[in-house]
Amino acid sequence: MIVRNEERCITRCLDSVRPWVDRMLVLDTGSTDSTRELARQAGADVHEIEWPGSFSEARNRSLDLADADWNLVIDADEWILSGGELLRAWCRNPARLGVVCQRSMIELGQDAPAAAARAEGQHWITRLLPRGVRYEGRVHEQAASDLPRIRLELHLGHDGYLDAQLNAKRDRNGALLLLDLKDNPGDPYILYQLGKEAEVRREFGDACRYYRQSLEATPGSANWLHCLSTHYLYCLGQTGDFDTAFAFADQNMTRWAHSPDFFFVLGNLALDKAMTDPANALGEWIPFAAAAWEQCLEIGDQPSLEGSVHGRGSHLARMNLEAIRSQMPGLAA
Repeated sequence: MIVRNEERCITRCLDSVRPWVDRMLVLDTGSTDSTRELARQAGADVHEIEWPGSFSEARNRSLDLADADWNLVIDADEWILSGGELLRAWCRNPARLGVVCQRSMIELGQDAPAAAARAEGQHWITRLLPRGVRYEGRVHEQAASDLPRIRLELHLGHDGYLDAQLNAKRDRNGALLLLDLKDNPGDPYILYQLGKEAEVRREFGDACRYYRQSLEATPGSANWLHCLSTHYLYCLGQTGDFDTAFAFADQNMTRWAHSPDFFFVLGNLALDKAMTDPANALGEWIPFAAAAWEQCLEIGDQPSLEGSVHGRGSHLARMNLEAIRSQMPGLAA
């Protein structure tokens, strides 16, 4: 682990990890709270360095210090929910990269009008590394390796995407990403992450620009393409560019026919369009929205899709349909 000022959550994290590993190593990069003391109390081997201005440099230093055949990389705002018992069997097999499921609590302002306050986004991330694998990138760092990436049913809870935690990271991450983009012009993954940073700041025009540039260069096999596509569609709607949004949706309908997230955002987009086009709201846009959410229910939740939000294929779509039908009793069920 690399940490800084994580007294809020580091004990929770280490307590969840301890039963499944031989050693816990924490590399502190300049905490001014009780992070280091709490980590030692939880049984971790604690080291310190000055913040190097790069997450990959800090990660790689922690891997050097661990000097282990296998490394589970975890952040303080995460914790093992399930699957810890699978780790030792995994490590008895040949070298490859382990991809685990990060289940992130997220705010659902974008899922108005009828969603609950929060939901769970599911991201598949490379976190189990054999000896010798290292990271690259100043922020949103990635494991640099040609080894195969295999999913492991290890599930991590994560609350770092809640607004209270994101607020402290926004300026830092954006600046580091711009430095990475300067070093790697046109890199689609960096552009994708810059779009996400702009979206968090509700700078939707900038988010669309970064997402559009990323889409132009992102290969069809990229694991982030699903998340990129749904976020771009959402941000287009937030800018009021409905023509581009519906054209993009039409172009990608076949690609994402199995994605409840795509149709959920499309339904919200149609509802937003209804607000701006009241003359056609009842005859076109509201039935369109209802049909999109019905498609979500037909598909069902798809947790294997990167960035999928739990409930968009079930209760969140159902809540939106019920809200619409309560206002329009004549709308077909």
